[in-house]
Amino acid sequence: MEENEICYHVPVMLHQSLEGMNICPSGVYVDVTFGGGGHSREILKQLGNEGHLYGFDQDADAEKNIPADDRFTFVRSNFRYLYNFMRYYGVDGEVDALLADLGVSSHHFDDKERGFSFRFDGALDMRMNTRAGKTAADIINTYTEEALADVFFLYGELKTARKLANVLVKMRASKKVETIGDFLEVLKPFAGRDKEKKFLAQAFQALRIEVNDEMRALRDMLQQALRVLKPGGRLVVITYHSLEDRLVKNFLKAGNFEGKTEQDFFGNTKSPFRLVNNKVIIPSEEEIEANPRSRSAKLRIAEKI
Repeated sequence: MEENEICYHVPVMLHQSLEGMNICPSGVYVDVTFGGGGHSREILKQLGNEGHLYGFDQDADAEKNIPADDRFTFVRSNFRYLYNFMRYYGVDGEVDALLADLGVSSHHFDDKERGFSFRFDGALDMRMNTRAGKTAADIINTYTEEALADVFFLYGELKTARKLANVLVKMRASKKVETIGDFLEVLKPFAGRDKEKKFLAQAFQALRIEVNDEMRALRDMLQQALRVLKPGGRLVVITYHSLEDRLVKNFLKAGNFEGKTEQDFFGNTKSPFRLVNNKVIIPSEEEIEANPRSRSAKLRIAEKI
């Protein structure tokens, strides 16, 4: 593993996810969450001269990790535009496996300028793509009280979402909430001392999901993955919180996000996928000890029928 990759992000469940991709040396593969390039570099090691890998990332920082390899194409885009790019490159319906590691890179959490972590003070930004879009501060200072409450309740699963939104709206009337410090000033009275870190993590997660429109982007990507994969192609997804895991689980099981299953004449469940692992795969105790950020990871693998 290269030093830059370690600094940027330690790839989670590397062996299990690559095994799940069932890589053929001459195949076409997509890593829709390139990041530090950890998974991509290992995929390239298993490809022959005829194979090709496409890596998606909207973050300018990820471009520093692009490998000098003719078998690799970097796509500077959010993965929600997967289908358009695969059609552009002429591999729509020809992809052998697609990998999505949905975790936020360690690089983002450790960069105090990006505003992803409550461990540092700095601008309340949280954009994966710093070249466009609303910042976390924009959302806190412009959303209605009801809209803010929905964000914290739906994406952070906070029971105090309505009270928190009310206090934020009152505070911004006299002083804009622009920094992590400003945000923490509002959050901390709501966090019990014994569960403070968990509460803060949930609040920051909620805001980050809204800033980057993560849930809708995930839905878009999953639906398009079904279109770009060839029959027998694999979809390999690593999730980190219950909201995204529920979407992935339902989609792989039933082909929809509600998990509504239909049965054929013989009582078999209709689905565009066959589950490769019926039981979710989680990191080993050794991996969690070596990389604590992997502890909430869940790996699901399915094959397009």
